[in-house]
Amino acid sequence: MLTCTHIATHESAMLDLIARLVHLESPSTDKVLLDACADELAALFARIGTVERITNPAGGDHLRVTITDVAEPSLPPALVLCHYDTVWPAGTVTQRPFTLTDDRAFGPGAYDMKASIAMVYTALGGFGHPAPRLRRPVIVLLTSDEEIGSPTSRKLIEATAQQSAHVLVIEPPTEPDGALKTARKGGGAFRVTITGRAAHAGVEPEKGVSALTELAHQILAINALANPAIGTTVNVGVAGGGTRPNVVPAEAWMEVDVRVWTQAEAERIEAGMMALKPVTPGTQVKVSGSVRRPPMERTPASAALFTRAQELGAALGLDIREGSTGGGSDGNFTAALGIPTLDGLGCPGAGAHADHEQISRRGLIERTALLCALLEEV
Repeated sequence: MLTCTHIATHESAMLDLIARLVHLESPSTDKVLLDACADELAALFARIGTVERITNPAGGDHLRVTITDVAEPSLPPALVLCHYDTVWPAGTVTQRPFTLTDDRAFGPGAYDMKASIAMVYTALGGFGHPAPRLRRPVIVLLTSDEEIGSPTSRKLIEATAQQSAHVLVIEPPTEPDGALKTARKGGGAFRVTITGRAAHAGVEPEKGVSALTELAHQILAINALANPAIGTTVNVGVAGGGTRPNVVPAEAWMEVDVRVWTQAEAERIEAGMMALKPVTPGTQVKVSGSVRRPPMERTPASAALFTRAQELGAALGLDIREGSTGGGSDGNFTAALGIPTLDGLGCPGAGAHADHEQISRRGLIERTALLCALLEEV
């Protein structure tokens, strides 16, 4: 099993690769930039495996990399999930280029998750000796739309996972403790549109029906669906309506964020949202949306995968802990299919989606060694 000392011999090459990827900006909705980043990744991973490029007219192309030069090629593969899109708009790297300190590296997209892509490349032997001997075949998915909910990659992720023994998700760990994730909340988005009837607010207000008044009733009804005691949150985050102060508002709307730990709660919230009825006579209420990311519920199989990672970490001198988070990832999709899924295996750091986004250089080495061990031993 490769040690942290072995991996440290590749540190300079890894940092150079991270810098290159950070400067290849890849905002989730910019196909031109996404495809340019995919070009670089396809050429890179073609050195160690077979690369299939999945054309995506609605966004950046997705990449599926297959490695079969392994100790036990007859075993079902391990699936490694990565995404190469970021939340940062084009031009951000000009303002905040990739920079190094003694113990940190900074740059937009470095933490979430281009450093983790460099980890995967290293763990698959991309920089040569010393390199791990993989136990089973490995499939790596590099997708382009995780940050916007994976609308075009979800089917690809689910289909690939169903062929796999287990899934390793290279998202960052929890911070500041660096725990791996065996549970994540599911997330949903709903839009509620309310129709009333306009009228002059001064001359004949009685002929109007206020959509905004109905909106207030519906906000209270939606808030009542939450159950904080078990972690179910419902947030009316954006709302609006009306046209002018002297017009009874004929239209109003709101957008609602939902987070749940269990599929049972997801189904309850969906049913509750779809059952909303108007309180104000003469108004209509229309609801669209769903819990798009199912919850990643902790299962015995995923817990066993974590325990193995913890054991391998201990052999490397690392204290690996178990955690959970309210945010979602593509691991939610695979866990919901019943595939053992371990998340948070990416590079430690801080500042996801924030101006101070950064990675730990020590964590980069340690977590690459852990990933190598999982690919060698599990």
